[in-house]
Amino acid sequence: MGVLTRSRTAKVLGGIAVIGASALVLAGCAGGSEPAASGDAGGDSAAADFPIDCDAAAPASYTPEYTSTSTGPGTDLTYTIGTALPVTGNLAFLGPPEISATEFAASEINAAGKGITIDLKQGDSGDTDNKAYETEIPRLLGEGATAIIGAASSGTSLQFIDQVIAADAIQFSPANTSAAFTGYEDKGLYWRTAPSDVLQGEVLGNLIGADGNETLGMIVLNDAYGTGLACFTKAAFEAAGGEVVATSLYNTGDTNFSAQVEDVLAAGPDAIALITFEEVKTIIPELIGAEFPADKMYFVDGNLANFSEDFDPGTLAGAKGTYPAVDPSTISSFRDSLQAYWTGAGNAELADYTYAPESYDAVVLLALAALQAGSTAGPDVAANLQSVSGGTGEGTKCTTFAECADLIIAGEAADYDGVSGPITFDEVGDPTEASIGVFEYGDDNNYEFLRVG
Repeated sequence: MGVLTRSRTAKVLGGIAVIGASALVLAGCAGGSEPAASGDAGGDSAAADFPIDCDAAAPASYTPEYTSTSTGPGTDLTYTIGTALPVTGNLAFLGPPEISATEFAASEINAAGKGITIDLKQGDSGDTDNKAYETEIPRLLGEGATAIIGAASSGTSLQFIDQVIAADAIQFSPANTSAAFTGYEDKGLYWRTAPSDVLQGEVLGNLIGADGNETLGMIVLNDAYGTGLACFTKAAFEAAGGEVVATSLYNTGDTNFSAQVEDVLAAGPDAIALITFEEVKTIIPELIGAEFPADKMYFVDGNLANFSEDFDPGTLAGAKGTYPAVDPSTISSFRDSLQAYWTGAGNAELADYTYAPESYDAVVLLALAALQAGSTAGPDVAANLQSVSGGTGEGTKCTTFAECADLIIAGEAADYDGVSGPITFDEVGDPTEASIGVFEYGDDNNYEFLRVG
């Protein structure tokens, strides 16, 4: 369930979406690189006042050509990898799990002694409001990084992707989910371990419908991530027989959301999907103050966080949310090891692990591809990434860097199955196997895993 494959079918069984998707086009809706203008209807939207042009947001068709004359395996490589993850900005709560996982992966790779050493240089992506990436990306590239891990935000990644590509470096995001990247003309240099929001939107829309809601309101961040996910959610919810009755957009940097809350509540929806980032902390009190029930609120990967210190106990009890995740019980040892590593280095305990597995796997996959290429140059590594993920249909399954590296060193093909799942890249750098977790908030205002959607 919730597995992304090269062909796509979907149905609702007992109220749960059973999904096989590669269809990175869903009923004309996808996350585009340019957000819709607030209040402007577009496309052939069923609702005349739906302020997002889902037709225009569909990803372009583009298949890169990979060329590399380098051959491996490498024997004495130093791979400089930079990170542009959110230390500041509206996704800063995702920084600790993502940053800690990249450090943990680099430490394990370096300790393995398999012919490659990771020189990890941390940087701050910020967001499209504070624009930390404007100084951080040139700094990282200037320090010799031939791969950049980040950003977490799709909208932020789109601000510097062309700069990274122009430097012939790889951009590898553990958390970008906008469908805009699927058809982006990236010379094969953009990759991600997070699945496109085609999948999350379908799971979320079906979840809301399966919970018995007939009408839906949405408060949406007006960027490639927010508008794309809104399109996919709307398509799935309406396909299940529901109706989106109100959608209100806001922009990065906004601090007052009273107008959006009032607009959506005026339509009297059964449920509200909050497709936002950290701004949700300001939106929640307004909804609660208007006596909108918490168990009719739905969160997404951009805001599913531990709010135990932000609100009174029970404030969010019953609220649900989705994000790309495997069953936490299957990666408990990884979580324990990551926590021990991170706190052992003198850092505060991790409050959650959102996108930590995807961040860890990003570093491992880059290292394996460089080892196989015998080179750390962006185009050489890119030409080997699909192969080491098993995306070419060849290779022996392996689940650690050291195990996979031994196969590569022996001249064999490796198929890395990571902490975040099998991954299995397609030819445009999207994972073809992924799952979406469904979570529910308890009285402590923290979320617990319910099931894979």
